[in-house]
Amino acid sequence: MVAGSTYGVLQLFSSTIVGSWSDVVGRRQSLLTCLLLSAFGYGLLGMSTSIAFFVLSRVPVGLFKHSLSICRALLADLVTEAERPLVMGHFNAASSVGFILGPVVGGYLTEHDGGFYTCAFSCAAIFLINAGLVWVLPWGDVLPDCDGTADARKPVGNGSPAPDPRTPPVRPVWRQLSPVGSRIRAVASSDMWDLFLVRLLMAVAIMLYYSNFSLAMEERFSLKPKTTGYLISYSSTLGALAGFLVGPVTRLYGNNMAALLLHSTLLTCLLISLYAAAQGVWQVLLTSTFFAVSTTVGRTGITDLELRRGGARASGTLIGAGQSVNAVGRVLAPVLSGISQEFSPCGPPALGALLALGAVAVLLVRVPKWSETQMATKIK
Repeated sequence: MVAGSTYGVLQLFSSTIVGSWSDVVGRRQSLLTCLLLSAFGYGLLGMSTSIAFFVLSRVPVGLFKHSLSICRALLADLVTEAERPLVMGHFNAASSVGFILGPVVGGYLTEHDGGFYTCAFSCAAIFLINAGLVWVLPWGDVLPDCDGTADARKPVGNGSPAPDPRTPPVRPVWRQLSPVGSRIRAVASSDMWDLFLVRLLMAVAIMLYYSNFSLAMEERFSLKPKTTGYLISYSSTLGALAGFLVGPVTRLYGNNMAALLLHSTLLTCLLISLYAAAQGVWQVLLTSTFFAVSTTVGRTGITDLELRRGGARASGTLIGAGQSVNAVGRVLAPVLSGISQEFSPCGPPALGALLALGAVAVLLVRVPKWSETQMATKIK
């Protein structure tokens, strides 16, 4: 429990800082650092022989396991605003496949003697391989100015190509911290509280939907754990495939991400309500089918809106701030689930439906205020 809490708390506070740091020093340097230190943390985990050593090994992982967030920020740098939802959807689909295969491979490894240590060292090896790929693959990264105000798309010098990012200029730590702090303050003082509030409400609502899912299926419908496992695998697979639908759906909406987010949030709210009131397994199957699609589209939509309103130069900071908000949701959801579970097995999803309804209300009030002027406001 202490190890899990240590990791969660560190992720909560480090997501925004590391994301902002990647805006300042460049994606390549920050990604290499995160991958290598994450590998170091999993290596320590594989060598742990005591609880204290185990907790210590979670510190570098909690602080620097942000490679997915930096990759998302990198994609935001490389593609146009119109292409971003399609590319992000494909990236989320690929990462979802990893989250599906990971528990399967990890479960297989841990069944053997010394399986836990084998699993930890395997994770360290994967991070090292990824770091090697980041090092050898060609990069066109532009190193921003130390004051954090350079345009991420602007070439260095008078149109000359950027210097080799394998050998970035050595910068004192204090010259990196100053622009990091200014970017975080800019996001905190921006008029984006509505998007972060919607993200928090929906994060908790979705976690309440999945909380104690196996226990709820057994109590409400007498489903065996094996059948429930098939249902969870079905939903996870659909969630991965739904990433490929983001691009076509975005084109269908004419790239109107505000309307897309509102409709996907409303659909998610209705599906959680249907699950809370379900009288049969077929209703749960129905909600699981569309729930995987609506949540995938919604996550991509809100990330894209955050990047549009904050600007490409702050993409790392914005994505990191979004991950910090999700981390707050992961802290709140188990507490709210435990309290609502005391009243009824349907308590967690019922509460989740209310929170999702609150997110819909926020969007109904705020979307008309997102004028073209507001959408053009960028984090400097």
